[in-house]
Amino acid sequence: MSIARQAFDPHDHDACIVSALDAAELLCFRHGARLTGRRRRVLELVWRSHRAVKAYNLLEQLALDEPGVKPPTVYRALDFLIAQGLVHRIESLNAFVGCTRPGQAHREQFLICDDCGTVHEMEVPEVGRSLTKAASGAGFQPEHQTVEVHGHCESCRQPAPRS
Repeated sequence: MSIARQAFDPHDHDACIVSALDAAELLCFRHGARLTGRRRRVLELVWRSHRAVKAYNLLEQLALDEPGVKPPTVYRALDFLIAQGLVHRIESLNAFVGCTRPGQAHREQFLICDDCGTVHEMEVPEVGRSLTKAASGAGFQPEHQTVEVHGHCESCRQPAPRS
């Protein structure tokens, strides 16, 4: 299966979660960072699907395990996970998704289905290079780039079966 389609195609999503948590453990160990139980739990909640999740939805889920948990707890965990390269913020949705290539420098592009909410992370190097070249031509020095493309995935574009 092409990595460019994985989020949109049926697959063993439990394996995605296990892989993400294992990668997080290893990456944090290598960086000397502490992946606490709460941070790990927030990461697991982010990875429950390939959809962007809002911080308050994470808070609601976390509160099932830890009644009385407050919003700053979730935001601190998300800040840590972003800093470690384990989670991305989807600016247009004010929500978060797990990074599919933690520990690897990349210029991510996101395909966001406006129907089902699935978000697929990909990297097309030519897109990154073109943006950097255009920015340089405008006298601008980019520090970070993220491209968010909204549309409709193949599954959502399929006509509903007739009854």
